[in-house]
This record gives sequence, structure tokens and C-alpha cells, in this order.
Amino acid sequence: MSRAMPRCRDRLRILLLQIRDEAQTRREELDSFARFSGLHPEQFGILNLFDTPAFDPSRVLDFDALYVGGSSEASVLEPERYPFVGPAQALLRFCIARGVPVFASCFGHQLAVMALGGRILRDARDFEMGTLPITLTEAAQQDPVYRGTPDPFMAVSVHRERATELPPGCELLAWSPACIHSFRVTGAPFWTTQFHPEVDKQVLIDRLTLFRAKYTDGDGHLQRVLERAVETPDSNNLLRNFVDRVLLERRA
Repeated sequence: MSRAMPRCRDRLRILLLQIRDEAQTRREELDSFARFSGLHPEQFGILNLFDTPAFDPSRVLDFDALYVGGSSEASVLEPERYPFVGPAQALLRFCIARGVPVFASCFGHQLAVMALGGRILRDARDFEMGTLPITLTEAAQQDPVYRGTPDPFMAVSVHRERATELPPGCELLAWSPACIHSFRVTGAPFWTTQFHPEVDKQVLIDRLTLFRAKYTDGDGHLQRVLERAVETPDSNNLLRNFVDRVLLERRA
């Protein structure tokens, strides 16, 4: 870490809900969440839904917050194929009811939309992929996670599924022409992002190269996406904001 961690920072414990079945991506995702949160990987507990599709949601009470990552393969629209979709949505509702802080990105964002009564659409083609500008709403200007973030800012976004309408009881924080990119549950410490604040340019390159068959139409397409990719420091800083302005404030 480039900066020393305050005394109480190293006491934080985060439960990372992973939806990854490749060992390489599991390790990379944990390291990325830890790095951009300003925490150590040892401060994270892991609940991988491919390994443990059924679980007691109350286990999250042993942690200071829940992070939910993306998914290489699973879809929130196929609960019959991925039986952990229902329990994962129930976990998010449990966190809201008990006041457990949540930061959910990509697949986690889509889980939250469904858990809160919203609707997810699937794109067969022309979906967002690469680094792109994200626009903030007026509400984001005073939000603890987004306060001070440039408008617009660049972020990594790769997804075939998206939401275009806000679920009930939520406040829109960020968007692109294609979809809702971030919201907060009103009255709860619960944030979502369709984009990946835990992913930077290099990780994007690594992931798209690994999953080129799923997301790109040949190596020429992949090369064009990667050539246009830029660094995303403002997006990556959101996780540290969540830790500093939400989790540590609760401990103060």
C-alpha cells in the first residue's frame, strides 16, 4: 500500500460475494477489491456462490460490509441454471433490513435490481464493453461515495445485461446512454455500480483477453476495444471513498 492505514482501518473485515469459477479471476478480483479499497486481502472473507450456492445470510453479520463482484458466466435471468441467484438476492435484502453496508458491482448491481423489484434486459449484441464515460446525477454531488468525482468520469464496463429503470425506493447516482450505472437504496448504506470500480485498464485487458470468446467478435474486435481503453482512476477511487466515508465513519 502506498499510504499507511489508520489504526481502525486494519480492523475492518469485508465479506466478498464472488460469482467466479476460474481460479485466476477469483484471485485477481480479490486483489483488485482490496487494492482499491486501501485494505489487505487478508481482511476479506470469501463466499463464492459456485462453491456454496446455499448459505445462511446471517453470516454477513460477522463482517463490517458486503462486497458483491461480477460474474464471468452466470446470469441473473437464469435462476434455473444458477440456483444461487435467489439466495444471493435474499442476502442483499437481508443486508438492507439489518443495515449492513453493501457495495455491489456489475453482476451485484443486476442482483440488486432484481432483488428490489426491478427488471433486467439482455443484449445479444452492441453491449457496453471497454472504458467509457459515466455521467453523474445531481444527487451524486452530495453522496459520500461520489462526492468530488469528476462529471463525467471514465470507468470499465463490460456487460450483456442491464437495467434501464430504477427499482422502487432507490436514488439514481450515475448513468450512461445505455443504462443505469449506479444507485443507492434510500435510507440504507447500499450502493451499486454497473461499471467495475475494482477494475483498471490492465485488469480489463487481462479479463477481455481471457474471455475473448464470450465478449468479442474475433481478435480484430478485441484489439480495437483494447486500443481505445484508458486508465480509470476516478472510478477506482470510489471503493476507497466507500471505506473512508461510509465504513470508517460508522466506526468513528
